[in-house]
Amino acid sequence: MKDQFGHDPSKVRGTRFWRRPHMGRRMFFRHMATAMSGYFLLPGSRPGESVAQAAAAPIGSAKNVIFIFLTGAPSHTDTFDLKEGPWLPAFMNPTSYGDVRFPQGLMPKIADQINDVAFVRSLQAYATAHGLAQNWVQIGRNPVQGLNRIAPHLGSVVAMELGAQSENRTLPAFISLNASNGPGASFLPPEDEPFYVSPGGGGLANTTHPDGAAALDRRFGLAMSLDTEISASEPFGGATADLNQFRNKARLMMYNGAITNVFNFDQTTRNAYGNTGFGNACITARNLLRSNLGTRFIQISFGSWDHHGAIYAANANLQNMARQFDNGLGQLIADLKADGTFDSTLIVAMGEFGRTVGALNTTAGRDHHVQQSVMLAGARIKGGRAIGRTNAAGDLVADPGWAGNRAVRNEDIEATIYSALGIDWTKVLHASFLGRGFEYVPSSDQYTFQPIHELWS
Repeated sequence: MKDQFGHDPSKVRGTRFWRRPHMGRRMFFRHMATAMSGYFLLPGSRPGESVAQAAAAPIGSAKNVIFIFLTGAPSHTDTFDLKEGPWLPAFMNPTSYGDVRFPQGLMPKIADQINDVAFVRSLQAYATAHGLAQNWVQIGRNPVQGLNRIAPHLGSVVAMELGAQSENRTLPAFISLNASNGPGASFLPPEDEPFYVSPGGGGLANTTHPDGAAALDRRFGLAMSLDTEISASEPFGGATADLNQFRNKARLMMYNGAITNVFNFDQTTRNAYGNTGFGNACITARNLLRSNLGTRFIQISFGSWDHHGAIYAANANLQNMARQFDNGLGQLIADLKADGTFDSTLIVAMGEFGRTVGALNTTAGRDHHVQQSVMLAGARIKGGRAIGRTNAAGDLVADPGWAGNRAVRNEDIEATIYSALGIDWTKVLHASFLGRGFEYVPSSDQYTFQPIHELWS
């Protein structure tokens, strides 16, 4: 199967930190680098100028994004685009909410919030290979085509666009929860890299010194004073000045009560969110928004939904994953409403593709399929409804339901996120080393990618 550019997506090939030899300074910097992962803390100049290519009118209703990446690809016809038949177990309890049919028994807390949730049911993936499709979702373009091979994560683009508005921010603009790798900032400045954390509720690791705060302050002061002398002899400030900027940002994150409050939460709070790794990430996302310490894009990775067999097994597979998802996200939406951040936060939840429909396969599961659905909430989206409609089986788009009048693609979801944040999705970033402009949302001879503004209408 070829993509919209005429390429075959199946044909794809599957910091080290500088330290000085001085013992005290080496120990300090090793500690800092290990704790902070480094990327956010390193300085870097902007790569070029962004130029709008069309008369775009972003919605601009959101200040922040929580992007929940359901890795492994959940079955759309068992979750966001429910289809009923003799295969469907009783625990799903299909329930109508206006025109929306939803598995209330599978996700009761989200069902309670259904009036604030919208579904896009006309979404289609280009490919059904996990790694390829996961990259496609996160960078919003074909990851094996030309310049796209070095395309940044859309969260890094958001960090570049919006993070710079807070020059004194303490935390990175882009934080990735419950993942250890993925697409990063690429050619964008290092400070736009994702900052990876797997929160457990016990604080942010390595933000204290083994010898105490007083010892840290002494060693930090010594390192800075020595490097100030060196920097004075270097042209244009030199590498030492950049290193000191790194250290100052790192120091802001150590012995910082505000950061401690973000990553510390008690057992009662854990229980309210389901007492799971996904629940902990949702608590952290809530706390990040409350803290207002500079984070604008939060990704929560949650998998695996790759249920080729025994998909309806009791307390396992779909039922287990959906329970965790429901407990965490349902409580998160309720808390964001209570503290007033829901209307300024766009929540997007989706996998990399969907799954086969109708009766189950020979191992009582579902295999890979391009048709899928996405759930959106917050940012003043009009909830309690679905955009687009699939056929009776759920394997094809019957009605796109939006101005594009075609299947929704990953690039359209990317444009929707940018628009919600007030970012002109038609921008092109010009930098000499790229050889040509980098489009925020790629162009295509076949499609004009655009936001799904019907979510707000």
